[in-house]
Amino acid sequence: MFTGLSAFPLTPLRDGLPDQAAFVGLIARLRRAGVDSISILGSTGCAPYLSQQKRAEVTRWAIAAAEGIPVIVGISALSTREVVQLARDAEQAGASGVLLAPFSYQPLTEEEVFHLYETVTHQSSLPLCVYDNPRVTRFEFSDALYARIAELPGVASFKIPGGPANPNAARERVEKLRALLPAHITQGVSGDACAATGLNAGCDAWYSVIGGLFPDQALEITRAEPPGAIALSERLTPLWALFTRFGSLRCIASAAEILGLAAPPCLPAPLRALEGEARQELAEVLKRLGLA
Repeated sequence: MFTGLSAFPLTPLRDGLPDQAAFVGLIARLRRAGVDSISILGSTGCAPYLSQQKRAEVTRWAIAAAEGIPVIVGISALSTREVVQLARDAEQAGASGVLLAPFSYQPLTEEEVFHLYETVTHQSSLPLCVYDNPRVTRFEFSDALYARIAELPGVASFKIPGGPANPNAARERVEKLRALLPAHITQGVSGDACAATGLNAGCDAWYSVIGGLFPDQALEITRAEPPGAIALSERLTPLWALFTRFGSLRCIASAAEILGLAAPPCLPAPLRALEGEARQELAEVLKRLGLA
C-alpha cells in the first residue's frame, strides 16, 4: 500500500459541498488505471475546508468506488482530539491506512508534534503515513524527530518533501533516511516535479498530485527505468512550471474543470481556480502534452 503510485485526487465541491458524482468519477479513473493506492483528503483533497461529517462521507464514497484498491485517508486537523476522531471515522469506514500532517494555527514544537503522533498511533490500529509538508504546515521535521516517530507502533511510511534536484544529493538524502528508519517503513516522495529524481534515488513510493487526475502518465513515470523516468517527467516541465507559479491545487482543480470532470467553481472559497490568461495557458499546456 505504501509503495508504487499513491494517487491524491481532488475533492470537487458544488455549492460549497463535496460533489459525490464528480468525486466518484475521479476515483473510478484511478481504479481503471490500476494505481497502487488512493490517498484522499490530503492537501489536494481540500480536507481542511471540510467538516468532520463531510470528511467521513467522502471517505465512504472513496472506499466504495475504489473497489478494493487501498484507500489512505487524510486525518490532519488542528487539535489532537479531532485527529483521533477522524482516525476512528476512517477505521470504521474501512480505510486501509491514514495520512497525518501536523496542522496548527500556533507554531508547534517538536515535542508537541511527537505527542500528536504518539497519541494517534496508540489510539488507532490503522497503519499511518507521516506527512512532512513544511510549505503548508510551516513545521520542519528534524531527522531526530523522524527517528523518534518511526519507533511508534503503526508508523508505516514517511511522505517526504521533494529532495535535491541533483541525483547524487537526492540519493544521499534517501540513504541517510534509510539508515534512520526501521526497515519496514517506506519513503514516499512528494512534489511532483521531483518525483522521478526521488524514485531514482531509492524512494519506495510517489505520493502524487497529478496521479489523482492523470494516473496513466503518473504510473508511466513510477514504473519506468531511471533514465526513462527522468525523460517522462521532463516532458511535463510546462505543467510543473504552472504548479510553481500558481500552486498544484489550483492547477489540478482548473484542469478538472477544463476536462469536464468537475463543475466550476469546484474549490472551497476563498480559493479560486485559475482564470483568464492563466487558465488559457493551462488549457494550452494540457492540450500540447496530450492531457486534454
